[in-house]
Amino acid sequence: MTEERPKPIIPALAPLYAALTPWTETLLRVVTGGLFAVHGYGKILNPFGATGMVEGLGFYPGAFWSPLLSATEFFGGILLAIGLLTRPAAVAATIVLLVTVYVHGYLRAEGLMGAEKSILWAAITLFFAFRGANRHSVDARIGRQF
Repeated sequence: MTEERPKPIIPALAPLYAALTPWTETLLRVVTGGLFAVHGYGKILNPFGATGMVEGLGFYPGAFWSPLLSATEFFGGILLAIGLLTRPAAVAATIVLLVTVYVHGYLRAEGLMGAEKSILWAAITLFFAFRGANRHSVDARIGRQF
């Protein structure tokens, strides 16, 4: 099924939009994955460093969850950025981000103002969980997508 898009108000811009859409989608994926990896960089250097934090959130044993969080953020971000195993990486990132929505929005009682960045990031990673990578990805180079 092809997606029916509204006609542009200025029809002459349609070719420009068609040409740039894959590149802007790639840019969004690379920036999202790159920033997620940067965020996880400190954690991957000390994968057990967040043990107390994850246990404080109710995730036991922390010695299991802390390295998993570290790997998800760092390696998942890299996978998302390069477009390899894009959907599983995006699903894992979305789960981590939804936990942060819960933590900031509910546990810390910060409401929407505390959770808004996590909500935005979760929406972006959810997009890639369903969309997958485009032609500018390792998934496309190998001809397979999860």
